[in-house]
Amino acid sequence: MRSLTRRFLIAGLASLPLARPTHAALVQYELSRAGTSVGFSFMLSGVAQSGTMPIQSADIRVDTDQLQNSRVTVVLNVAAARTRLPFARGPMLSKSVLNAQEFPSITFKSTRIQLGPTGRISEGATITGNLTVRGVTRPVTLQANLYREPGTEANDLNALSIRLSGALNRHEFGASGYPDLVADTVSLNIRAELTRKA
Repeated sequence: MRSLTRRFLIAGLASLPLARPTHAALVQYELSRAGTSVGFSFMLSGVAQSGTMPIQSADIRVDTDQLQNSRVTVVLNVAAARTRLPFARGPMLSKSVLNAQEFPSITFKSTRIQLGPTGRISEGATITGNLTVRGVTRPVTLQANLYREPGTEANDLNALSIRLSGALNRHEFGASGYPDLVADTVSLNIRAELTRKA
């Protein structure tokens, strides 16, 4: 599996330290449906195409003192995926690609977060987790940056904005249909907004 590179590129939290001496309990965050989009793109007959896939559920727990202890599980609704090119949707959901009828969801579950060189997530962090597509689970490594909203205080983590980007090889998950038409690589562009759960 190729490395799935990701970045959380929103303005704000550049100075937030990630490793403090104290240890806080995991705080649950809610995902804003309105402020979140999961986009993907692929090459079809040499022409770039794109689509979206809604989030079915998300369990996000953040340790605000030691963010490396945070945990994320996200489930995507495969059956509700859409493409900008309408006739591409059927083949994408077909048995030879995503097989949405038998595998209606895609899941990512983090297993390890490793901080950047100086312990600040604004300088990047490595997130390792298990990605399950078509019932096939493989470890992936994500490069990530997480930021608070612009204009908020340094210790105000009530709302966070996230952008994720990366790519994966669809064949490593068995989504190998239409190899003469569709390229191997699927690129991801995910934007999300989180709010601390009351």
